[in-house]
Amino acid sequence: MENTASLLHSLPPELAPFREKWLATLQPYIRVRAKPERPTSRWESKVGGLPYWPKEAPYPTAADGRPLFFLAQLNFADMPALKPFPTSGIVQFYIYDDELYGMDFDNGENQANFRVCYFPAPLLDEKDLQTTLPLATDYDLLPHRPEHSYPLTFETAVEVAPITDYRFWQHFGADFFLQFGEREWELQDAAGRAVRSDGHKVGGYAYFTQDDPRRSDDPMLLLFQLDSDEDMDLMWGDMGVGHFFIREQDLIARRFDRVLYDWDCL
Repeated sequence: MENTASLLHSLPPELAPFREKWLATLQPYIRVRAKPERPTSRWESKVGGLPYWPKEAPYPTAADGRPLFFLAQLNFADMPALKPFPTSGIVQFYIYDDELYGMDFDNGENQANFRVCYFPAPLLDEKDLQTTLPLATDYDLLPHRPEHSYPLTFETAVEVAPITDYRFWQHFGADFFLQFGEREWELQDAAGRAVRSDGHKVGGYAYFTQDDPRRSDDPMLLLFQLDSDEDMDLMWGDMGVGHFFIREQDLIARRFDRVLYDWDCL
């Protein structure tokens, strides 16, 4: 885990007096990194490839009946513990091959064209798994290449609130940068460069190229952030980032049918 002293080392001098206030927003998260493409087992955490899927479970489909496309899965048994996230089980993310990658722009919790699936006690014998899953070769608009598999690794880290996450503004106030007068936008831009929350992660603060879709009166945790990544040939629109959010009570209850899916780009 990195030293907290390194988190704010590049703040401009004008913002240095607010260092302790910033450190009060410190939060743990799980940093996720992708390894080079290789064949993966059905139980591994990964982006793309063949997902874990039991024989008896109906494969997820879109509203038009077409199979959804496997995006990624997280095997929490192989990840560092982070409350209130599971310590076991597999969580999977499926999206659709349309212009919005299955996101409902008006209702991000509508899982008609995306799906989050949870298997609390995965079967460990491959004979119990489906072997005739839909082949992910016929697509035009997906952000990734689902036939390629990239295993994921994890480590615990900490971070402070970036200006992209709505919780920064809750903590510092909506008018925080006004106090700097003509340098308001210059220092806000500098803060955005100094404190970032991009990359792949579970938990912690979210990164956006546009606006945070969450509401302050309905807080949601970052279940999974999957950023654009050239090494995986993964691109959300124009250098965008994908998110899956969940309310804490739903996460504790393992209600993954109540997830907000959002992505944005430049």
